[in-house]
Order: sequence, then C-alpha cells, then structure tokens
Amino acid sequence: LSELATSPVKTLSDIIEFIYKHPVKEKMAKYGQDYLLQSEATSGIGPTEEKAIVKLKLLHKEGLQKIMRVHNLDGIVAAGSSAHSLLVIGGYPAITVPAGKSVTIPMPPSLRFLLLLLPLAGGGGAAAFELEEATIDSIHRAFAAGELTSRGLVELYLRRIASLNPELHAVIELDPDGALAAADRADAAARSGSSVLLPLHGVPVLLKDNIAAAGPLNATAGSLAMVGSLPAGDAGVVERLRRAGAVLLGTASLSEWCNFRGPGIPAGWSPRGGQGKNAYVPSATPCSSSSGSAIAAAANMAAVTIGTETDGSIMCPSSYNSVVGIKPTVGLTSRAGVIIISPRMDTVGPITRTVSDAVHVLEAIVGYDARDAEATHMASQYIPDGGYKQFLNIDGLRRKRLGILRKDFFRFPSGSVQEKVFSEHFNIMSKMGAILVDNLEIPSMNVINNAVQSGEHALMLAEFKLSLNSYLSELATSPVRSLSDIIDFNNNHPIEERMDEFGQDYLIESEATNGTGPTEERAIARLNKLCKRGLEKVMQDNQLDAIVAPGASAHSLLAIGGYPAITVPAGYASNGIPFAICFGGLKGSEPKLIEIAYSFEQATEVRKPPSLQHSTI
Repeated sequence: LSELATSPVKTLSDIIEFIYKHPVKEKMAKYGQDYLLQSEATSGIGPTEEKAIVKLKLLHKEGLQKIMRVHNLDGIVAAGSSAHSLLVIGGYPAITVPAGKSVTIPMPPSLRFLLLLLPLAGGGGAAAFELEEATIDSIHRAFAAGELTSRGLVELYLRRIASLNPELHAVIELDPDGALAAADRADAAARSGSSVLLPLHGVPVLLKDNIAAAGPLNATAGSLAMVGSLPAGDAGVVERLRRAGAVLLGTASLSEWCNFRGPGIPAGWSPRGGQGKNAYVPSATPCSSSSGSAIAAAANMAAVTIGTETDGSIMCPSSYNSVVGIKPTVGLTSRAGVIIISPRMDTVGPITRTVSDAVHVLEAIVGYDARDAEATHMASQYIPDGGYKQFLNIDGLRRKRLGILRKDFFRFPSGSVQEKVFSEHFNIMSKMGAILVDNLEIPSMNVINNAVQSGEHALMLAEFKLSLNSYLSELATSPVRSLSDIIDFNNNHPIEERMDEFGQDYLIESEATNGTGPTEERAIARLNKLCKRGLEKVMQDNQLDAIVAPGASAHSLLAIGGYPAITVPAGYASNGIPFAICFGGLKGSEPKLIEIAYSFEQATEVRKPPSLQHSTI
C-alpha cells in the first residue's frame, strides 16, 4: 500500500475500518474479518513466527523432500487440490489438469477419508480413526486405545465442515478456539486418570442456532437482526452438555425464526445460513426447522447435534436426512436460553446417526431447571431411575403393542418403494415379537392437521411474542430488544432479509397479539379436547405402547399435546430421498419408545451415509 501512487487506504488498519463502516456491502454479518484482525494484532517476525518457520522447514524436509528422494520420484500425483498444504509449505510447484466430473465418477469413501487426513498427517492424534459414521462409543474406544484425542477429533470435524459446508450450508458459525481449548481440557483430564471420564467426554456437538451458549457464538435463529446478541450465560441444555463433557463446535443452520417468519419460505433457508441442502439429494427439501442439525449429523460434520421442535422441526429434517431424531416430552429438557415459539409445544432434543447416540445425549440433557421451572418440574417425574441407556434393548420390540395409523398416514401409491418397505418393516417387527394393531384412526385428524381450525396457530402467535420478548430481555447485549424491533430491522434491510419475496406475515400477526386472552384460552381448550379424544383415547382404548407413522406425518398429532417421538431411518425412495419411521407415545413414554426404536434399528440397519457427490470433497 505504501508504494501505491494514490489509494483510499494506506494500511491494513484502514482496510479493517473501511469494512466496519460498510457492513452490508462487505457482508460482515456473514463473514466477519477474523484473519484481518488477527494479522493486524501481529508485530512482525518474532519468536512465535521463528518457531513456525523452523517447524515448516522440518515438515517439508521430512515429508515431501524425503519421499521424493527415497523413491527417486519425478513427481507426485494427488486428486484435485488435496495436496495444497503439502506443496505450499515448501513453495513447491504443481500443475492441475482436468480429470473428470465428481457427479459421474464419485470418489470412494475411503479416498475421501484419506484426503481429509492428508493435511493433518503428523499431528492431531487422529490418523488411525475412521471419522465417517463415528459414534460416541467408537470415539470413546479410540480415546481409550490412544488412537485419537479430543483435539484431533475436533480438528477432523472442523476440516470436514470447511470442506462440506460451502455446498450444504449446515453450519452458521464456529468457535474453533473455544472448541480446541475445551478439547485440550478433555485430553488433559484423560491423561491425568484422576477420575471417571464424563458421559460425553470430548464429543464435538453442534447446537441449533436458536440455543444460546456463553462465549463468542451468536444465537440468532438465522436472523441478521440478532447478530451481536450475547447471552448472560448458557442455555439450560448447554450447561448440561458441558457438564457431561461435550465440546461445543458451533451453531447449525435452520429455517429463520424456526420457520415462523411467514408462509412460503423455503425450508432450511435463513439470511445468516443461506439455503441448507438435503445431504442425500440436493434438490430435495432438507425440511425445517432443525435442518442444519440434521444435515450436519447426516454428513458426519459433528459427532452429534441438537435441534428443537415446535411442530415437526426435529422429526421432519431427521426423516429427510436419514438420521435419528428424538423429540422429548415437553419439559423433559429445559427451554431456558432457547428462542422458542410455544411453551406448550417446544422441546429440545438430539439429532444423531444412531439411536444409541441420541439416547446418550438425551440422558445428558434432561432434568429440572429453575429457569424453566414449571415445565421441567412437571416432566421430571418421567425421568427413570438409572437413566435412559438401560433401555437400549435389542429385544425391545417383544410384547410391545404398536398401533399402525393406517388411514390418514400410510397413503402410498400401490407398488411404491414406501409401500413395499413399510410392509417389510411390519413383518420384521412382528417376527421380533411386536403385537401390531392395524388400521387405527385418530378422530378429527383433519382438524388436528389444520393449525387454524385446531387453534394451534392462534396460540403460537401469542406465545411467540411473549417468549421472544422474554428471551430478548434476558440477553447481556443485543441490538434488538423486542419483536417490534426485529420487524423494524427487517423493514430497514429488505434486500438482506429478502422481504419482497418472503415478507414477515407471522411476525406482524404475532406482534398484534396481547398475551393470552379469550381467543387463546379457547384455542387451549380446543387443543386439550383434541388431545384427550384423539391420541390419548386411541392409546388407552387399544392398550398401546406406541403409535407408528411414516416420516414426520404425525407431527401435529404429537405436537399439540407435547408428546414424545423418535424417528428412525426406514428407507430411500426411488429418487434417493430418505424416509423414516416414527414411534410416538404419551408423555413420559421415552423408555418404551427407546426400546422399540433401538430394536427396530438393530433389526433393519437401514441408514447409509450420503455419497455427497455434490460436495467439494
């Protein structure tokens, strides 16, 4: 810059200031300028940099130079730009030549894995670990065997996110420094051997972007209006995750405002995260609103993820991304520090690749929280002595009475993949000892599925305003303090928030409410009646342990009463889009649902990882 004839900026500091003053054009809310700030904080070549130079020289001397010399090579061959770091640290030359199209010649999973590890060779404590489809148990076995460290695992996931996220848009924000520091603490605790390791020791977790965590991460529900808001402390579930030993990687994308900004907005889209992509079929819906959590779990971008559900937001993305989702009984997990829509219906739950992992996480996050006292106190009666892992019973289907909701739910074309697959699954469940009660019907299902007729929508509008304003009032810092402020922000930023396309009808309708009045009381009474005469009556009359439905088709039936459900991968349609089977029950029935879901999963073993042909790997 000093050598330019003329320039509006003369230093890096000037450039940083320019970007701060032009946040919209420079997309500051989305990209920040971390490297520029870190560079400005340096002071030339000192001891730290000298050490780095020595280390780099040693790496290329003992690396590429040695291999070339020992094998008398003229050149090395690598796929794409996978060897970029290997070549750059020594200033070596390279030529890349077109080799093919990944959509027609997919790269083998083993090679994808090796390419991920290539830049990490020689460090991180992860070289022998198979990242794809890793489970909590396999991670802990690798820790115990000395094949893996928590730091090495975090580095692997960060690298995978960096590779996949430009296409999948599953992750909004990362805290690599915080995650690596937490991983180092976990590794130090393991080396000390002074105590029993925690249940989620060293396990990297992604949080849905409506769950607050103390530190640098924003919890924004995907909205630019919330950028810069910082909580006074951790959300209740985040406190429990940390106490269980989990490592927070960052936040997962979602449908903006948990799909409650207005009708017609694409599932999985937000101004902060962009358009989330289905992990299996990019053109298919990722479903909402915990879309990023499900995409990330499916694509092995984190060990486990956390989602939230009002009405279908864990069940649906789990189904469409071939992962396991547990929607707990409302109140079983705290909503304190979480941006929610409805205290009656909202719940926080795990989204993972296996039932076992989901249960491990569930056991860690349930329990009473004084900040969500009424709901968590009521639901604490359902938590079993000895926790939930005891119900991971491979014979769990035996003697379970399962009600098949045939009429309103299992409506597939004759001869379709879904019809065939579910018929096979029912036969397997029967052989496993389940008692299938078929052709059941829920009264008034057409009303339950219509949020306006049932009263659900009216109640959600009123509860959203109350819940959001309460959440905003508790933040340590925030550029907005009310739903009204958010509406004004959107009106003042129409391009970034795509106001002409999507509007903000639900936000405006919610702002017009005034708490819980006669309209809302009538809605509550009607919903209670639909629950009592619907699911509860069918369950009791038929002495059922659980109901069975395809995918997330029973989402409203289960949402309006705060009932639990577990979705498990069930198959893949002819176009490759995944679908699930859902086991739902009455409040507190998680132990039975876990037995059923785990037994089904182990008997069918449906899930397979996505090919990710559309990714940059």
